[in-house]
Amino acid sequence: MLIKDIQNEILKLKKENDICILAHCYQSPEILEIADFTGDSFALSVSASKVKNKTVIMCGVRFMAETCKILSPEKKVILSNPIAGCPMAEMMDKEVIEQVKQQFPDYTVVAYINTTSELKTVCDVCVTSSSALTICKKLESNKILFIPDCNLGNWIAKQLPEKEFKLLNGGCPTHAKMTAQDVKKAKELHPSALFLVHPECKPEVVELADYVGSTTGIMSYAQKSEAREFIIGTENSIVTHLQLSCPDKSFYPLSKDCICSNMKATTLVDVLNCCKGIGGEEIVLDEDVRLKAKACIDKMIELG
Repeated sequence: MLIKDIQNEILKLKKENDICILAHCYQSPEILEIADFTGDSFALSVSASKVKNKTVIMCGVRFMAETCKILSPEKKVILSNPIAGCPMAEMMDKEVIEQVKQQFPDYTVVAYINTTSELKTVCDVCVTSSSALTICKKLESNKILFIPDCNLGNWIAKQLPEKEFKLLNGGCPTHAKMTAQDVKKAKELHPSALFLVHPECKPEVVELADYVGSTTGIMSYAQKSEAREFIIGTENSIVTHLQLSCPDKSFYPLSKDCICSNMKATTLVDVLNCCKGIGGEEIVLDEDVRLKAKACIDKMIELG
């Protein structure tokens, strides 16, 4: 079958079976083209909660599908590829953070959205990369335990010197691969290009950026900017998407190695099989876990 034939079959099946397809920005173009919504993880879950479709397919990773289920308990939520996880979300568990909280009882626990639903149950508020600064600034507490990404936490902490941050050693291994040396090499090759970076990168990389922001923030900045060349410091699929959406501009990856194998696990045929009812994994959450995790997200919405 040709890609277009598979896409057409998906479009037919999702209409027949009342399915809404969500695709994170890091997915391939052929998957983004058949999705009802594309974007960052939390925005996708919010969009899904507002549609009438009874079934939602998440083309992303497990914590994203869990967030979708937290916000839409009445819907059938399917993770398109069951092995698509997130190393950052899985590197800290509930028991570990409960122990850390006992050591620092007067700290407000701020959880990045890239965490499991179970871990969210012992956190005070959730944040996204685009809302983290605003929410941490609004918190009444001046003591913040930020988990799990120490790089994002460090970026926020530098902008809020009036608050005391406690960071643990966690983060995104894909973004952490990139170095200041990579930036130097990229700028030598493309001296006129602006450097746009995700705050999940190491501090020494972020400090060299012309713009720091979320995935959709990076895309929006590049699309609206009058500049013509950009070095992209996040997952390399964004380079491809920007090349397609802005053919009059030039985009370069900071590193050829910035590839998320978990995001790449999902294929167009995976999505097709989900629409046929023979693929993917339905996300099921204990109701107590769902409600406690939702409280963490509700606090984010209240503050952000």
